[in-house]
Amino acid sequence: MDRGTWNLEPGTWNLEPGTSNTQVSFEGFGRQIRRTVTTSYTRFLTLILTAGILFGTVAETWAQDEYAFHIARIKYGGGGDWYGDETSLVELLRFAREHTLLNVAPKEDVVELTSDKLFGYPYVYLTGHGNVRFTEEEAERLRRYLIGGGFLHIDDNYGLDRHIRREMKKVFPELEFVELPFSHPIYHVHFDFPNGLPKIHQHDGKPPQGFGLIHEGRLVVFYSYESDLGDGWELPSVHDNPPEKRRAALEMGTNILTYAMIRPPDQLLP
Repeated sequence: MDRGTWNLEPGTWNLEPGTSNTQVSFEGFGRQIRRTVTTSYTRFLTLILTAGILFGTVAETWAQDEYAFHIARIKYGGGGDWYGDETSLVELLRFAREHTLLNVAPKEDVVELTSDKLFGYPYVYLTGHGNVRFTEEEAERLRRYLIGGGFLHIDDNYGLDRHIRREMKKVFPELEFVELPFSHPIYHVHFDFPNGLPKIHQHDGKPPQGFGLIHEGRLVVFYSYESDLGDGWELPSVHDNPPEKRRAALEMGTNILTYAMIRPPDQLLP
């Protein structure tokens, strides 16, 4: 596969702290599109509106929060360690809060796919080493969440691949994972990764790959494979990663989180 081609040229997203608004510039198809996205985050409000319509108490709870949004880790069945890399998301959120304007809560929540709270999160994270099982109801609700505007980041912690591919077929039987080219905005939305995902842990020695599920032109699932970003996000004492590897993992994680919040204009919901 030619990973270097994509219809959208990498753009420049100014998310540096110290400005009242987040100025988004994106060049694609020979034109420049400029959008201003305030720190209230339009996509998050869309999800909250949806949650408010479906589950009024969820929206009421979130409206009283001091943070613009929360993220969540998915607790799934099947016996796999959904809780793997326990400090990873806290460390990623700390880094993202320091290096962007994202007003995200400093600790992730834990959510089950059967919970109404799922629809209040603009970004959910799934990781582990082993088996994953979605019930029919869970698969249907995850599909509804993703089609409705949510975003799922799957992070292979080694040994997850065959299980998660099987279960995501329950969610989107009509879709296949496609490898994203290095020019995709997710690799350039804030920090620049001209060669795609960084390699954090060796595992089988395969190159890291970023796969996506694209529904009606919108990336709804990003799957980081053979990279193990979560290990890189954890405290340095946990895996003894070199500082440059940990920094790369945190920067890539920040890109994914940022992308989930403010998609390139051609991938925004209609």
